[in-house]
Amino acid sequence: MSHDVVITGGTVVDGTGAAARRADVAIDGDRITKIGELTSADLSDAGRVIDATDRLVTPGFVDLHSHLDAQIGWDPTMSSSCWHGVTSVVMGNCGMTFAPVRPGQAELLATAMESVEDIPASCILAGLPWDWESYGEYLDTISSFPLGLNAGGYVGDVAVRFYVAGEAACEPDFQATEQQLQEMAAEVESAMRAGAFGYSISRSLFHRVRDGRNVPGTWSDPSEFFAIAASLKTLGRGVLESAPRYNFENSPGSRVAEELAWMAEISRVLGRPFSFNLQQIRSLGNHYREVLELATQANATGAQLRPQITPRSVGVLFSFAANTLIDDLPSFQQLVGLDLAGRLAGIRDPQLRARLIEEGSSKSVDPFEIMFLMSADGSAQYVYSEEDSLAGIARRTGVTPVEAYLDAMDRSDGAAIVNWPVMNEQEDAIREMVLSPVSIMGLADAGAHATQIMDASQPTYFLSHWVRDEQVMSLEEGIRRLTSDTASFIGYRDRGVVAEGAFADLNVIDLDGLALEVPEIVHDFPGGVPRFVQRARGIDHTIVNGQPFMDHGVHTGALAGRVLRSTD
Repeated sequence: MSHDVVITGGTVVDGTGAAARRADVAIDGDRITKIGELTSADLSDAGRVIDATDRLVTPGFVDLHSHLDAQIGWDPTMSSSCWHGVTSVVMGNCGMTFAPVRPGQAELLATAMESVEDIPASCILAGLPWDWESYGEYLDTISSFPLGLNAGGYVGDVAVRFYVAGEAACEPDFQATEQQLQEMAAEVESAMRAGAFGYSISRSLFHRVRDGRNVPGTWSDPSEFFAIAASLKTLGRGVLESAPRYNFENSPGSRVAEELAWMAEISRVLGRPFSFNLQQIRSLGNHYREVLELATQANATGAQLRPQITPRSVGVLFSFAANTLIDDLPSFQQLVGLDLAGRLAGIRDPQLRARLIEEGSSKSVDPFEIMFLMSADGSAQYVYSEEDSLAGIARRTGVTPVEAYLDAMDRSDGAAIVNWPVMNEQEDAIREMVLSPVSIMGLADAGAHATQIMDASQPTYFLSHWVRDEQVMSLEEGIRRLTSDTASFIGYRDRGVVAEGAFADLNVIDLDGLALEVPEIVHDFPGGVPRFVQRARGIDHTIVNGQPFMDHGVHTGALAGRVLRSTD
């Protein structure tokens, strides 16, 4: 064969920001071997030819912020990421990792992950072998799994503190001794030498263990992080990442400044990049803008701060198949344990439906003003007007919000979804964050919040909404933000670009047809546990390490992904 795979007739957007150009792409093994005008001989004997006429050919997308640490054990495709052009993910965010772990600590880490990231502990314990102790042994184990995508990760501060200090590390007044700091630093260095791509931390007050205490590290003096992460400077590689604490300050100015100050200083001292979560939150006013401004100022004095953003609202989703808006109504209790068909049959019973409407009539209208119906017809919608809310629909149709909700569930056979945006509610704020030169794309949270949110689809939304429809940036810059920007930040070498010699992680995309399907509940976690998934239209092909992986949203059967290590 002349080449293993050939992509012909496409417009190559190479991920560097360079101008798009018409070119063919040839692949041999796991690498791109030729870009340009291919001859008839190149095409005649190729193993597979993909016609990309009127399509974009881009690098595979690199997702900086996933929590696929558990799902990687039972879902080789790592859905929903696989449907949105993602070819490489970063795990271990927010301080939450499964290594290092002492014998007998598996349940401790699994329940902590459940509390923080809404990944059921039962699935985590059943879906992973837990045959490791060190972070390096963990990487060896997951390297033996069949993988559709590439995956690397951070070593998490939460696991490190549990490993060294046990549950005492959860106490708000816990202070690590000098000996414990040395042991923690040794674990991080061991993880880095084994292939971790950095060190992640949690300081968010949202993050708690099962008994309600905050996860280890939440209340630690930042000086401890300097000591624990010292090997990143010694080794000259690795990234810092954090779920920061500034989202909870009544006077956000002082807390934002305080949090940004220590992150900037550790970045300067260690000489390493630092990324941290950033969302617009209504109760905190313009704190997101202050974060961007302070990060810009810090970077001018030697720091490398990259606030990590997501390009749309972050919303809690409600599905009639799982978590409904009427779970609290007395008459709904007889339906709680039923499947979707049983619940639909229940609300179609005139007497039961009348009781539900009567019980729901006493509910306050206010919450329904900010809950929006996502119809099962057409594409998923994330930009709303007041009339799209359940309260708006109720006013327009002359019924109560609960009756409007029941009507929608009945009419759609339970497929319609309600979205309650809780962060990034303001479109103008999202635009500011997307356009900021210091921000970096992240926060997709793939694998996490199984029955709460579904943001793994952010690449599809970013390209279709901000790049194609709103045209806030060029196509070339939009692709760069999803590919080489994220790949180079984390340290994934020879990925995130379409270049000769680079790994053949590629997408073929119909930009005009790019759209999101409405999220849906499936029961494919271990034990049949439910979760949300979301598919896309318009990503025609995804190739991972030279193997066609997804074909118009359908898995080809290829599993050419691999565990990435910073030492490779």
